[in-house]
Amino acid sequence: MTTSALKSKPTKAAVNTGLDASARKEICSELGQVLGDTYMLLVKTHVYHWNVVGPLFIPIHELTEEHYKDLFAATDVLAERIRALGFVTPLSFASMVERADLTEATSAASAEDMVETLVADHEAIVRSVRDIAIKAEKADDFVTHDLLVGRLTFHEKAIWMLRAIVS
Repeated sequence: MTTSALKSKPTKAAVNTGLDASARKEICSELGQVLGDTYMLLVKTHVYHWNVVGPLFIPIHELTEEHYKDLFAATDVLAERIRALGFVTPLSFASMVERADLTEATSAASAEDMVETLVADHEAIVRSVRDIAIKAEKADDFVTHDLLVGRLTFHEKAIWMLRAIVS
C-alpha cells in the first residue's frame, strides 16, 4: 500500500518570513560551501585523530576527538538552516566536496604538520564564515548570523588550542 506521503520529495519551499528571496538564495549557496568545508574538516580531523603519533599523541588525539564531534554536530545545524531557509541541502557527499574549498588529507604527516594543516583549515573557514555572517546580518537574517557567530567562536577557539599544543 503506497500513500502520497511516501512519495513526497524535498523541494524548495515557499518561505515568507520577511527575508529577501535573493538574499536567502545567496546565503544558502554560501552555507552549502561552509557545509562542504565543515565536512571536509570533520573527515580530516577524524583521520588525524586516528593517525597522530609521537610525544603529542595524547593531547592531539583528545583535542581532535572534541573537534570532530563538534564539527559533526555543526553539519546538522548548517544543513537544517539551509532547509529552514527553503532550500535543499547537497544531496551527496560528492556534491558537498565539490562545494568545499578545503582539500582532503591524502598522505601521512607529522603531528606538527597535522596541527598546522588543521589551523590553516580552521582559519579558512573563519574567513568564509565571517563574510557570510556579515551578509546575513545585512539581509536581516539574524538566525543565520547567530548560527555563524557560534561557528566562529568554535573555530577561533580551535585555532588557539591547536596552536598552543605545538608552541
